[in-house]
Amino acid sequence: MKKRLLIFLLIALSIGAKASSILVPMDEAQKDHLKSYGITYWILGKDLEAEWLLNYRGGSFLLPYTSEIEKECLIRGITFEKISDSKVLDIHAQIAQPEVNMETVKLQKAPRIAVYSPKTKQPWDDAVTMVLTYAEIPYTVVFDDEVLNSDLAKYDWLHLHHEDFTGQYGKFYASYRNAPWYQAEVKESEATAARHGFQKVSELKLAVAKKIREFVSGGGYLFAMCSATDSYDIALAADGVDICESVFDGDGSDPNADKKLNYDNCFAFQNFKLMKEPMVYEFSTIDVPPERAMQVKEENDVFGLFDFSAKYDVVPAMLCQDHTRVVKSFYGQTTAFRSSLVKTGVLVMGENKAMGEAKYIHGDFGKGTWTFYGGHDPEDYQHQVGEPPTDLKLYPNSPGYRLILNNILFPSAKKKKQKT
Repeated sequence: MKKRLLIFLLIALSIGAKASSILVPMDEAQKDHLKSYGITYWILGKDLEAEWLLNYRGGSFLLPYTSEIEKECLIRGITFEKISDSKVLDIHAQIAQPEVNMETVKLQKAPRIAVYSPKTKQPWDDAVTMVLTYAEIPYTVVFDDEVLNSDLAKYDWLHLHHEDFTGQYGKFYASYRNAPWYQAEVKESEATAARHGFQKVSELKLAVAKKIREFVSGGGYLFAMCSATDSYDIALAADGVDICESVFDGDGSDPNADKKLNYDNCFAFQNFKLMKEPMVYEFSTIDVPPERAMQVKEENDVFGLFDFSAKYDVVPAMLCQDHTRVVKSFYGQTTAFRSSLVKTGVLVMGENKAMGEAKYIHGDFGKGTWTFYGGHDPEDYQHQVGEPPTDLKLYPNSPGYRLILNNILFPSAKKKKQKT
């Protein structure tokens, strides 16, 4: 009888210790933070659920255990731990304590991802497409034709990067007007505008911006970086106002354009002034001034992430998950946003307060949300036109790139939150 009891206890202990879940830690123990998002997305794509453990070991992921998932983690070089049901219960109990700033969020669906990008080859790279490729997360490229044909309804999440929605071709006229890539972009844009019945490229881009606004209003998730942030809001504010000089559209701009801007149309910014001079590589006063380069050295150029309540402010807590609260800053055509020009009610999630800069901001519009992230490439401090792309194999633990990937997984969690 005692022998049978001993065998029963051993079997019970064996079952209790058997791995039932995989914990992907996202603190300093993780060898590859970026690919960890990819494995989580991969699981969601197989109609399996995962959990995002906000503020638990850097925002870890709890995945179901199967030998296939374990093998995939090994193939991708991801740090993981096989844990038992009892360990999962212990983690959930720790997170559930009211005094602890942690929360469990279920991830239920792999969002359908679109990236707005031209068909012509451009002499710079897109940080989002680079990190999506590195993390092995699939995406579809769309541009003006697809947007105007209402194809955005096929997607949950849309990314805009180094784009210009004002019709000024990125304000590259001064330095690159004779470059083949610049001339190809002008030719393509003018042909697209004519194909859709517009007289000017600025009219085409405004129509695209409005379609994107409809996408967000209907429940879409918009993420933008670099010049796609401020040029998007400028285009909406300038609806019905000519802000382009003759080198861009064949006639002069409205001399009273600043007074006619409608800031109510903007997602994020207000009270800004335009920089219409074609030889100036800026769209408006939204971007921080160029002289900041003389005020701060690269090694000291950082921004801080706010520490939101994971239990009560779950959305910004998700978007700010990282293994550090201080992130290296980086330049872009739009490096960061003057804090004084950010609308009241916009959520600032990352800033350099001493410099008066908002770097990472978020807001709601209709049924959807938008997030703007200043700068071009989180691991290339001053990326120049024509430089080779960043090799993310050298930066698998990049805190700046993690913020991009937080936004990728955000839609799968947000929908669950809305149902509860």
